[in-house]
Amino acid sequence: MARSSVVAGADERSVAERLAGQHVLVTGVTGFVGEALLHLMLTEVPGVRTSVVVRPKGSTTGEMRIAKLLEKPVFADVVAAAGGVPELMAARVGVVEGDLADVPPLPTDLDAVVHCAGDVSFDPPVDEGFTSNVVGVRDLLARIDEASAASGTDIHYVHISTAYVAGRRRGSIPEAPVDHEVDLEAELAWGLSQRQSVEHRSRSVDVLERERRKAERAHGRAGLLTAARATEVARRQWVKDELVRIGTERARSLGWTDCYTFTKAMGERIVERWSAAGHRASIVRPSIIESALERPHAGWIEGFKMAEPLILAYGRGELPEFPASADTIVDIVPVDHVVSAIVAVLAHPPAPAEPAFFHVSSGDRNPLTFNVLYTSVRTYFERHPFTATDRGNVRLPEWRFPGARSVERLLSTSEKAWKAADYVVGHAPRSDRARDMARRLHQQGRRLEFLRRYLDLYMEYATAELRFSDRRTLALYESLSDADRSTFAFDTAVVDWEHYFLDVHCPSVTEPVRKLDELRALRRKSAKTGLRKVGDKRDGVAAFFDMDGTLLSSNVIETFLWVRLRELDRLGRLGELGRMATRVPSLVQAERRSRSDFLRGVYRDYAGARLADLDEVADEHLTSHILSRLSPDAVRRIREHRRAGHRTVLITGAIRPLTRPLIPLFDHIEAAELEVDERGICTGHLATSPLVGESRGAWMKSYAAEHGIDMAASFAYADSLSDLPLLEAVGNPVAVRPDVPLYRHARRSHWDVADWASPSGSTRALDPAARR
Repeated sequence: MARSSVVAGADERSVAERLAGQHVLVTGVTGFVGEALLHLMLTEVPGVRTSVVVRPKGSTTGEMRIAKLLEKPVFADVVAAAGGVPELMAARVGVVEGDLADVPPLPTDLDAVVHCAGDVSFDPPVDEGFTSNVVGVRDLLARIDEASAASGTDIHYVHISTAYVAGRRRGSIPEAPVDHEVDLEAELAWGLSQRQSVEHRSRSVDVLERERRKAERAHGRAGLLTAARATEVARRQWVKDELVRIGTERARSLGWTDCYTFTKAMGERIVERWSAAGHRASIVRPSIIESALERPHAGWIEGFKMAEPLILAYGRGELPEFPASADTIVDIVPVDHVVSAIVAVLAHPPAPAEPAFFHVSSGDRNPLTFNVLYTSVRTYFERHPFTATDRGNVRLPEWRFPGARSVERLLSTSEKAWKAADYVVGHAPRSDRARDMARRLHQQGRRLEFLRRYLDLYMEYATAELRFSDRRTLALYESLSDADRSTFAFDTAVVDWEHYFLDVHCPSVTEPVRKLDELRALRRKSAKTGLRKVGDKRDGVAAFFDMDGTLLSSNVIETFLWVRLRELDRLGRLGELGRMATRVPSLVQAERRSRSDFLRGVYRDYAGARLADLDEVADEHLTSHILSRLSPDAVRRIREHRRAGHRTVLITGAIRPLTRPLIPLFDHIEAAELEVDERGICTGHLATSPLVGESRGAWMKSYAAEHGIDMAASFAYADSLSDLPLLEAVGNPVAVRPDVPLYRHARRSHWDVADWASPSGSTRALDPAARR
């Protein structure tokens, strides 16, 4: 392509000379591309004055965010040359505080705007995708019109899009507008209205009843309000998932891969219309942007992009296959090539009303196939495996590229098997083995979720047969001087892909992960209990403990039998055990429905007992039984809290006589009170409702208010999902030998999980004579 088709006129000035004295506004500088662009402009285009649009974050102002950005190591040289961050900002980096959801007025002396900001998620909720990628563009262009009118300057607008606005097309894609007949205004109005529509549907009887029933099955024992909160969480998640699904389906129905590429294409159409009104606009379309080839330094990258999660998963042996053909092209471009092209485009504005399109891509002239990518990544991990496990180095999967359908079938089969196993473990009796299986299933489930997410997201990209023509971009590069070609290098044909992945990209991506693995290993090695420390000595902190299953490896039925069987002869004990055995199924059902009903059912058997006799039995005979079940780890933890000056509180549904052996450990014990008549004889009823589920959380808040307890600094320990209100009432919840549902909740919530072992040599015998 002749130089005149790219550059208006025969201007032989360098890029820096062309941009000298200009005022350029950049959006999205806190993102990957925007940060790289700011770095390049500050270091190689010294005559440019830059303004950036940045929104405040909480109490952090936009200026504070940019100051922190400029403190990063990559900006060290330019900051030092300016004499410091404040001096650099005063001279060359102005801040326009605001958000693209409500674009602020722009400086009136602008020469150009580079729009890097936008929603880069492949699967945003549809209304958010339209707001960021369409409305944000429209409103920014309106602000540019205002600034142009005020200054009389024809501002050059550079729009950063994506090559994948081509959607589900095949073959060669030209650097030109995407050919489609979509009604932009209709789709925009539809997309923005979807949240209200979906929110309305989420409150329909069908959705609410389904989510409520699921929540009550999972959380009903904790209380109906806990189940109600879980229902609302599920409803909100349904809204988000539905908005994502709607956006994806609408995009694919119109020929795009996902909501991201669809809304980016609609954003381009906004720019095209604006340009047609007599403005200068350039649209830059990068393909898959990855780490820098050379600048600011080889391998520079901020956060995980498209390929990194897959590379890391493969290195850990967790990506058994990929739904691509071995010879399919994966179009990757280093970030320094992208920003170099943007600066060159910025320096060569097109004629008014003639928008210029530029692909920054590699697949047309330097194709990288999935097989080459796979081979390079595999070679890297063979040479540099992740830290060996107890079973040796990770075994790297061998990809055979069986095709997308085969990979989908394999994943679907694995998901079905996992669901079946998860159901069985979730309903299994509590045991160390069940918890260990739940732990392994949790890890496997996370891997399957990862694989499903990336399979759904990347299937379209992995099977796309696109070749992005970059003739205009190459012509622009060739129009530069030799010096500018060296400074602003964006000819992707020079990239040696094997070198890039073996020596640049993979080392950069894995280095922080390796360091994190080392830190985790050190923490695991140094931590004995896995629990955070109770902290320095201070007042106003409490530690709340559940009893059965948490402190003791026992339950109310077992304790009742110890008390009851003492007074019977051997034949009577056998009869009582038989009677209780026949009640177990009904008690189990009651416990699943309501912990309160379960406790009331057990405590009816105390009818006729003298309360004073129960206290005597507890003091003289039950203490050894309780202590034989009391976890030494639990005792140590309680004593740690007491040494720290914390108030220790036992909350239990057990009757008060059974807690007497634990009085020395606690400042307060809240237990179930048996109702007695005027003679001191138990009636078989409770004096008050037992503290279970939500009533525990309510009692804790009342107790805290009465005693000046800071609940955010306090601790709680429990073993069952029915104790969720107790755990959620404090800032430091700990799941102790949890049942499977609580274990899952604790892992999702990043709570501490403790495995307090029972005393060594303890026995489960119910016969009191066996311990005499």
